[in-house]
Amino acid sequence: MEQVESFLIYLKVIKNYSEHTLRSYAADLNQFIEYLEENKHNGEPKKFFSVSRKELRNYLSKLQQNKLSRKTIARKIASIRSFYNYLCREGYLEENPCKNIKTPKIPKKLPNFIHIEEINLLLNSPDETSIGRRDRAILELFYATGIRVSELIGLNIDDVDLIGNSLRVFGKGSKERILPFGSFTKQALEKYLLTSRPEFDTKNNDALFLNKYGGRLSTRSIRRIIKKYVVKTSLERNISPHTLRHTFATHLLNRGADLRTVQELLGHVNISTTQIYTHVTKNKIREIYNSTHPRA
Repeated sequence: MEQVESFLIYLKVIKNYSEHTLRSYAADLNQFIEYLEENKHNGEPKKFFSVSRKELRNYLSKLQQNKLSRKTIARKIASIRSFYNYLCREGYLEENPCKNIKTPKIPKKLPNFIHIEEINLLLNSPDETSIGRRDRAILELFYATGIRVSELIGLNIDDVDLIGNSLRVFGKGSKERILPFGSFTKQALEKYLLTSRPEFDTKNNDALFLNKYGGRLSTRSIRRIIKKYVVKTSLERNISPHTLRHTFATHLLNRGADLRTVQELLGHVNISTTQIYTHVTKNKIREIYNSTHPRA
């Protein structure tokens, strides 16, 4: 549909959505179109402009019958609702048929994080080879800044300020934020930049982190790197780049950082996204209470 194409262009140009997000929207809308084509009315496929709430509920039921996760179903309905909002703004429709469609409630899972002793073990596991120094810098940067894996692989050399101990990051929607880092991360970055990176840089690449062929590291490569050191240290945990991001936030809050600061550092638009970490720190609150209250 022409309107779907214009909607995706709107998301890319005006909303500045990532390619990954655009692919998700396109897939969700195409799946809905296929459903409409398979469920013809009077011999004609149903059109987006004439879909009723009942038919939308039927589609929701079909997704549930296919045993998709609540999170996936919620995302698909959100994509359709967003598209209909766009059609209303553009004057194709007067009312969004998704208006009263309730999406499945997604149970909030507590973020997975690792303890300080474990993170220290992980950070100290890379050796002093060229690859090891690169990997140490990557692990240190994850823990020091809470950076997303997509943000880390997008870093260029010019984004690092070793004098000001800070990092320029372009997050979701290309929103820029400045992240501070400490002396351990600075030392790891300096070692990597002075010794390892010149060895890898065979293509005059601007990327901060390079593979041994001189190309920019991929998300998959970063996940393999982390898994390598999880195995090496015998940490029997499922540790991903996002685990390190959760660990960064949890440790800050446990040490007294306020929620607004952590929100800014993580690049969350809404503080409600950050508030999930307050659940994680309840154990710390109980620990402090038990050790300080006279009648605990």
